[in-house]
Amino acid sequence: MDRFAALSTFVAVAERGGFAAAGRHLGLSPPAVTRAVAALERHLGVALFRRSTRSVALTEEGAALLERAREILAQLREAEHAAMGGQSAPRGELHVTAPVVFGRLHVLPVVIELLAEHPAMTARLMLLDRNIRLVEEGIDVAVRIGPLRDSSLRAVAVGAVRQVLVASPGYWARRGRPATPGDLAGHDLIAGDNIRAGAQWRFGRRAAGIPVAARLTVNAVDAQLSAAAAGLGIANVLSYQAEAGLAAGTLESVLDDHAPPALPVHLLYHAGRARMPALRLLVEGMRERARSGAWA
Repeated sequence: MDRFAALSTFVAVAERGGFAAAGRHLGLSPPAVTRAVAALERHLGVALFRRSTRSVALTEEGAALLERAREILAQLREAEHAAMGGQSAPRGELHVTAPVVFGRLHVLPVVIELLAEHPAMTARLMLLDRNIRLVEEGIDVAVRIGPLRDSSLRAVAVGAVRQVLVASPGYWARRGRPATPGDLAGHDLIAGDNIRAGAQWRFGRRAAGIPVAARLTVNAVDAQLSAAAAGLGIANVLSYQAEAGLAAGTLESVLDDHAPPALPVHLLYHAGRARMPALRLLVEGMRERARSGAWA
Protein backbone atom coordinates (compact mmCIF):
# COMPACT_ATOMS: atom_id res chain seq x y z
CA MET A 1 0.00 0.00 0.00
CA ASP A 2 1.25 3.47 -0.95
CA ARG A 3 0.63 5.24 2.35
CA PHE A 4 0.91 8.75 0.95
CA ALA A 5 -1.57 7.92 -1.82
CA ALA A 6 -3.88 6.35 0.75
CA LEU A 7 -3.67 9.40 3.01
CA SER A 8 -4.35 11.70 0.06
CA THR A 9 -7.42 9.64 -0.82
CA PHE A 10 -8.61 9.64 2.79
CA VAL A 11 -8.25 13.44 3.03
CA ALA A 12 -10.09 13.91 -0.28
CA VAL A 13 -13.03 11.78 0.93
CA ALA A 14 -13.18 13.69 4.22
CA GLU A 15 -12.98 17.13 2.60
CA ARG A 16 -15.46 16.42 -0.19
CA GLY A 17 -17.91 14.39 1.87
CA GLY A 18 -18.03 11.29 -0.28
CA PHE A 19 -16.16 8.65 -2.25
CA ALA A 20 -17.55 9.66 -5.65
CA ALA A 21 -16.67 13.33 -5.15
CA ALA A 22 -13.18 12.37 -3.99
CA GLY A 23 -12.78 10.17 -7.05
CA ARG A 24 -13.71 13.00 -9.38
CA HIS A 25 -11.19 15.27 -7.68
CA LEU A 26 -8.41 12.67 -7.80
CA GLY A 27 -9.24 11.23 -11.22
CA LEU A 28 -10.05 7.82 -9.73
CA SER A 29 -13.08 5.58 -9.94
CA PRO A 30 -15.27 5.28 -6.80
CA PRO A 31 -14.27 1.61 -6.34
CA ALA A 32 -10.57 2.61 -6.43
CA VAL A 33 -11.22 5.24 -3.77
CA THR A 34 -13.12 2.73 -1.65
CA ARG A 35 -10.30 0.18 -1.93
CA ALA A 36 -7.66 2.75 -0.94
CA VAL A 37 -9.58 3.83 2.17
CA ALA A 38 -10.36 0.22 3.10
CA ALA A 39 -6.67 -0.69 2.80
CA LEU A 40 -5.75 2.23 5.07
CA GLU A 41 -8.39 1.16 7.60
CA ARG A 42 -7.04 -2.42 7.58
CA HIS A 43 -3.52 -1.13 8.05
CA LEU A 44 -4.52 1.06 10.99
CA GLY A 45 -7.01 -1.40 12.46
CA VAL A 46 -9.74 1.23 12.87
CA ALA A 47 -12.75 2.49 10.94
CA LEU A 48 -12.19 5.99 9.58
CA PHE A 49 -15.70 6.65 8.23
CA ARG A 50 -19.27 5.84 9.15
CA ARG A 51 -20.94 4.97 5.86
CA SER A 52 -24.61 5.04 4.97
CA THR A 53 -26.51 5.05 1.70
CA ARG A 54 -26.78 8.86 1.89
CA SER A 55 -23.72 10.14 3.70
CA VAL A 56 -20.16 9.57 4.80
CA ALA A 57 -19.02 10.89 8.20
CA LEU A 58 -15.71 10.70 10.01
CA THR A 59 -15.42 8.47 13.05
CA GLU A 60 -13.62 9.79 16.12
CA GLU A 61 -10.46 8.01 14.92
CA GLY A 62 -10.92 9.43 11.44
CA ALA A 63 -11.26 12.98 12.73
CA ALA A 64 -8.05 12.57 14.75
CA LEU A 65 -6.19 11.21 11.71
CA LEU A 66 -7.46 13.95 9.38
CA GLU A 67 -5.53 16.74 11.08
CA ARG A 68 -2.30 14.73 11.18
CA ALA A 69 -2.76 13.55 7.58
CA ARG A 70 -3.07 17.13 6.37
CA GLU A 71 0.15 18.03 8.19
CA ILE A 72 1.99 15.05 6.69
CA LEU A 73 0.82 15.83 3.15
CA ALA A 74 1.68 19.51 3.57
CA GLN A 75 5.19 18.57 4.69
CA LEU A 76 5.54 16.26 1.68
CA ARG A 77 4.49 19.06 -0.68
CA GLU A 78 7.01 21.38 0.96
CA ALA A 79 9.78 18.81 0.43
CA GLU A 80 8.77 18.37 -3.21
CA HIS A 81 8.70 22.10 -3.85
CA ALA A 82 12.12 22.53 -2.24
CA ALA A 83 13.53 19.71 -4.36
CA MET A 84 12.12 21.24 -7.56
CA GLY A 85 14.01 24.46 -6.87
CA GLY A 86 13.03 28.09 -7.11
CA GLN A 87 13.24 28.29 -10.92
CA SER A 88 10.87 25.39 -11.67
CA ALA A 89 7.69 26.11 -13.61
CA PRO A 90 4.49 26.10 -11.52
CA ARG A 91 2.89 22.68 -11.30
CA GLY A 92 0.50 20.88 -9.02
CA GLU A 93 -2.23 22.46 -6.91
CA LEU A 94 -1.99 25.83 -5.17
CA HIS A 95 -4.37 26.22 -2.20
CA VAL A 96 -5.37 29.84 -1.50
CA THR A 97 -7.80 31.38 0.98
CA ALA A 98 -9.03 34.99 0.99
CA PRO A 99 -11.94 37.15 2.21
CA VAL A 100 -15.01 36.63 0.04
CA VAL A 101 -15.37 39.97 -1.76
CA PHE A 102 -11.65 40.74 -1.97
CA GLY A 103 -10.97 37.23 -3.20
CA ARG A 104 -13.62 37.42 -5.91
CA LEU A 105 -12.54 40.85 -7.11
CA HIS A 106 -8.77 40.72 -6.80
CA VAL A 107 -7.40 37.25 -6.05
CA LEU A 108 -9.47 35.24 -8.53
CA PRO A 109 -8.32 37.32 -11.57
CA VAL A 110 -4.67 36.71 -10.65
CA VAL A 111 -5.28 32.99 -10.16
CA ILE A 112 -7.12 32.75 -13.49
CA GLU A 113 -4.21 34.44 -15.25
CA LEU A 114 -1.72 32.02 -13.67
CA LEU A 115 -3.79 29.01 -14.68
CA ALA A 116 -4.05 30.31 -18.25
CA GLU A 117 -0.28 30.73 -18.48
CA HIS A 118 0.75 27.48 -16.75
CA PRO A 119 -1.14 24.34 -17.91
CA ALA A 120 0.53 22.07 -15.33
CA MET A 121 -0.85 24.15 -12.46
CA THR A 122 -4.23 23.81 -10.72
CA ALA A 123 -5.70 25.92 -7.92
CA ARG A 124 -8.15 25.64 -5.07
CA LEU A 125 -9.53 29.00 -3.89
CA MET A 126 -11.43 29.13 -0.57
CA LEU A 127 -13.28 32.43 -0.07
CA LEU A 128 -14.15 32.83 3.61
CA ASP A 129 -14.68 35.86 5.82
CA ARG A 130 -12.87 34.18 8.69
CA ASN A 131 -9.32 33.10 9.36
CA ILE A 132 -8.45 29.43 9.15
CA ARG A 133 -5.33 27.52 10.14
CA LEU A 134 -3.09 27.02 7.14
CA VAL A 135 -1.35 23.69 7.81
CA GLU A 136 -4.38 21.95 9.28
CA GLU A 137 -6.52 22.93 6.29
CA GLY A 138 -3.83 22.24 3.71
CA ILE A 139 -3.61 25.91 2.67
CA ASP A 140 -0.50 27.18 0.89
CA VAL A 141 -1.17 30.92 1.17
CA ALA A 142 -3.76 33.13 2.90
CA VAL A 143 -4.75 36.70 2.09
CA ARG A 144 -5.26 38.70 5.29
CA ILE A 145 -6.50 42.28 5.61
CA GLY A 146 -5.62 44.29 8.72
CA PRO A 147 -3.01 44.07 11.49
CA LEU A 148 -1.37 40.67 11.87
CA ARG A 149 -0.91 38.65 15.01
CA ASP A 150 2.58 37.47 15.84
CA SER A 151 3.11 34.00 14.40
CA SER A 152 5.63 31.73 12.74
CA LEU A 153 4.13 32.52 9.34
CA ARG A 154 5.91 34.62 6.76
CA ALA A 155 4.06 37.77 5.70
CA VAL A 156 4.47 39.66 2.42
CA ALA A 157 2.75 43.03 2.09
CA VAL A 158 1.05 43.46 -1.29
CA GLY A 159 -0.93 46.66 -0.77
CA ALA A 160 -3.45 48.36 1.50
CA VAL A 161 -7.14 49.23 1.69
CA ARG A 162 -8.88 52.10 3.48
CA GLN A 163 -12.12 52.83 5.23
CA VAL A 164 -14.74 54.67 3.17
CA LEU A 165 -18.18 56.06 4.08
CA VAL A 166 -20.66 55.87 1.20
CA ALA A 167 -24.28 56.70 0.46
CA SER A 168 -26.33 57.35 -2.65
CA PRO A 169 -26.37 60.76 -4.38
CA GLY A 170 -30.06 60.95 -3.52
CA TYR A 171 -29.37 60.46 0.17
CA TRP A 172 -26.74 63.22 0.19
CA ALA A 173 -29.14 65.56 -1.66
CA ARG A 174 -31.89 64.84 0.86
CA ARG A 175 -29.90 64.83 4.09
CA GLY A 176 -26.76 66.84 3.36
CA ARG A 177 -23.10 65.80 3.50
CA PRO A 178 -21.30 65.65 6.85
CA ALA A 179 -18.21 67.87 6.97
CA THR A 180 -16.75 66.24 10.10
CA PRO A 181 -17.24 62.85 11.79
CA GLY A 182 -19.29 64.58 14.49
CA ASP A 183 -21.83 65.59 11.83
CA LEU A 184 -22.83 61.92 11.47
CA ALA A 185 -25.07 62.34 14.51
CA GLY A 186 -28.63 62.26 13.28
CA HIS A 187 -27.80 60.52 10.01
CA ASP A 188 -29.13 57.08 9.12
CA LEU A 189 -26.29 54.56 9.44
CA ILE A 190 -25.94 51.08 7.96
CA ALA A 191 -23.70 48.73 9.97
CA GLY A 192 -22.33 45.22 9.77
CA ASP A 193 -23.31 42.60 12.33
CA ASN A 194 -20.00 43.09 14.15
CA ILE A 195 -21.46 46.34 15.53
CA ARG A 196 -22.72 45.91 19.07
CA ALA A 197 -24.23 48.28 21.63
CA GLY A 198 -21.75 51.04 22.38
CA ALA A 199 -19.65 50.28 19.29
CA GLN A 200 -17.98 53.12 17.41
CA TRP A 201 -16.80 54.02 13.93
CA ARG A 202 -13.19 55.20 14.04
CA PHE A 203 -11.74 58.26 12.31
CA GLY A 204 -8.39 60.01 11.99
CA ARG A 205 -4.89 58.88 12.75
CA ARG A 206 -5.72 58.72 16.45
CA ALA A 207 -8.80 56.62 15.66
CA ALA A 208 -11.24 58.89 17.48
CA GLY A 209 -14.58 57.11 17.84
CA ILE A 210 -18.11 58.10 16.86
CA PRO A 211 -20.92 56.07 18.51
CA VAL A 212 -22.97 54.06 16.03
CA ALA A 213 -26.74 53.88 16.32
CA ALA A 214 -27.52 51.88 13.20
CA ARG A 215 -30.86 52.08 11.45
CA LEU A 216 -30.00 48.85 9.61
CA THR A 217 -27.61 46.10 10.71
CA VAL A 218 -26.84 43.36 8.19
CA ASN A 219 -24.14 40.71 8.11
CA ALA A 220 -23.31 40.84 4.37
CA VAL A 221 -21.27 43.67 2.86
CA ASP A 222 -23.10 43.38 -0.46
CA ALA A 223 -26.37 43.96 1.37
CA GLN A 224 -24.96 47.01 3.18
CA LEU A 225 -23.91 48.49 -0.15
CA SER A 226 -27.27 47.70 -1.77
CA ALA A 227 -29.08 49.45 1.08
CA ALA A 228 -26.77 52.47 0.77
CA ALA A 229 -27.28 52.63 -3.01
CA ALA A 230 -31.05 52.46 -2.43
CA GLY A 231 -30.83 55.64 -0.34
CA LEU A 232 -31.37 54.14 3.11
CA GLY A 233 -28.29 55.67 4.72
CA ILE A 234 -24.52 55.67 5.11
CA ALA A 235 -22.43 52.49 5.03
CA ASN A 236 -18.89 52.20 6.44
CA VAL A 237 -16.98 49.69 4.30
CA LEU A 238 -13.54 49.10 2.82
CA SER A 239 -12.48 50.81 -0.39
CA TYR A 240 -12.37 47.65 -2.53
CA GLN A 241 -15.88 46.71 -1.41
CA ALA A 242 -17.36 49.99 -2.61
CA GLU A 243 -15.27 50.42 -5.77
CA ALA A 244 -17.95 49.23 -8.21
CA GLY A 245 -20.63 51.53 -6.79
CA LEU A 246 -18.26 54.49 -6.67
CA ALA A 247 -17.20 53.92 -10.27
CA ALA A 248 -20.82 53.60 -11.43
CA GLY A 249 -21.92 56.70 -9.53
CA THR A 250 -24.55 54.86 -7.47
CA LEU A 251 -22.46 55.61 -4.37
CA GLU A 252 -20.51 58.70 -3.34
CA SER A 253 -18.05 58.91 -0.45
CA VAL A 254 -17.60 61.51 2.29
CA LEU A 255 -15.06 62.29 5.02
CA ASP A 256 -12.22 60.71 3.01
CA ASP A 257 -9.73 63.08 4.69
CA HIS A 258 -10.86 61.82 8.12
CA ALA A 259 -10.35 58.13 7.40
CA PRO A 260 -8.12 56.16 9.81
CA PRO A 261 -4.79 54.75 8.55
CA ALA A 262 -5.12 52.26 5.70
CA LEU A 263 -5.23 48.55 6.51
CA PRO A 264 -2.39 46.45 5.08
CA VAL A 265 -3.05 43.50 2.78
CA HIS A 266 -0.66 40.58 3.39
CA LEU A 267 -0.05 37.16 1.92
CA LEU A 268 0.75 34.66 4.68
CA TYR A 269 2.49 31.33 4.20
CA HIS A 270 4.79 28.92 6.01
CA ALA A 271 8.51 29.25 5.36
CA GLY A 272 8.52 25.87 3.67
CA ARG A 273 6.24 27.21 0.93
CA ALA A 274 8.62 30.05 0.00
CA ARG A 275 10.23 28.08 -2.86
CA MET A 276 6.91 27.23 -4.54
CA PRO A 277 6.99 28.76 -8.04
CA ALA A 278 3.21 29.21 -8.02
CA LEU A 279 3.32 31.06 -4.71
CA ARG A 280 6.07 33.35 -5.96
CA LEU A 281 4.05 34.18 -9.07
CA LEU A 282 0.91 34.79 -7.00
CA VAL A 283 2.82 37.29 -4.84
CA GLU A 284 4.13 39.06 -7.94
CA GLY A 285 0.66 39.13 -9.51
CA MET A 286 -0.95 40.58 -6.38
CA ARG A 287 1.74 43.25 -6.07
CA GLU A 288 1.28 44.24 -9.71
CA ARG A 289 -2.49 44.43 -9.22
CA ALA A 290 -1.97 46.71 -6.23
CA ARG A 291 0.46 48.93 -8.19
CA SER A 292 -2.13 49.28 -10.96
CA GLY A 293 -4.54 50.83 -8.45
CA ALA A 294 -7.04 47.97 -8.71
CA TRP A 295 -8.14 48.33 -5.11
CA ALA A 296 -6.92 51.87 -4.34
